[in-house]
Amino acid sequence: MMTEHFVRPDVAGFLAFLNSQEGPKLHELPIDEGRATMMAMRHVADADIGTLAVKKDISIPSPAGIIPARLYDARAERAPGPVMVFYHGGGFVIGNLDTHEPYCAEAARQLDMPVISIDYRLAPEAPFPAAPEDCEAATRWIAENIPCTGLILSGDSAGGNLAVVTAMALRNEAAAKPVIAQYAIYPAVAEHEPWPSYAAFKQGFLLTEDSMDFFMSSYAGDGSWRIAPLHHDLSGMPPAVVITAGLDPLRDQGRAYAARLIESGVQTVYLEAQGNIHGFICLRKAIPSAHGDITHGLNALKTLLATLEA
Repeated sequence: MMTEHFVRPDVAGFLAFLNSQEGPKLHELPIDEGRATMMAMRHVADADIGTLAVKKDISIPSPAGIIPARLYDARAERAPGPVMVFYHGGGFVIGNLDTHEPYCAEAARQLDMPVISIDYRLAPEAPFPAAPEDCEAATRWIAENIPCTGLILSGDSAGGNLAVVTAMALRNEAAAKPVIAQYAIYPAVAEHEPWPSYAAFKQGFLLTEDSMDFFMSSYAGDGSWRIAPLHHDLSGMPPAVVITAGLDPLRDQGRAYAARLIESGVQTVYLEAQGNIHGFICLRKAIPSAHGDITHGLNALKTLLATLEA
């Protein structure tokens, strides 16, 4: 593991534990075992879900079948307002409603708004474009069927990609309610390129080159705007908060995405969790300082939303 970069003490401790583990890596396991491993990691490394007034499963109809979703709300009742739609990470291959439940519950509390998490189809059983098609269909259904004044699209990693491309799809053809903001968390917005952060952090920092290659080969994307939105038209996109992790191989493409948004005239706030790693929103127990990064990002989103209402 490279150590010339700033690494927080709790991050260093977690990485030392992670990198000392023997046996096959996640990408070397059968798909079902890899998914079970990510779920097991939640109970070891993430915080508890905490208190909520509402946690409700939803079945969303779509042309490809039912899309499971889950609604989180800190209030039992509220007047219509903004709703966050969240797309989980996991390389388009692993992850589900349960792996990201603690984060979604925390976002619902801190933002004081409903959060709806989408359980889109996963590769390799359902390769590209199943995931973005499910996310777009689910988001359009939410706009039509959930009382709200506007949508905030958010996701982490692969889910960050899905938040961005869903925002692009709804920019091109509007939904029943407007997308008022996007919150991209260490998003995957480009294919492999010679990013300095990729070279620096592709081994030993949780997200590895081998795992990324496995995820993308399983997903079987076509190189279009839904794979690499960074290199396509970003004009007219909703106001954005973009947050990256300083020790993440995806860091530089997230930085580039924020810069491209600004160049395209989109109101944008960029944050970086220095000394932290990819996946930190699901690691609050293993990396206690990640809670501050989560709060910092959600506070930036709240401030952005307040400026839009002014």
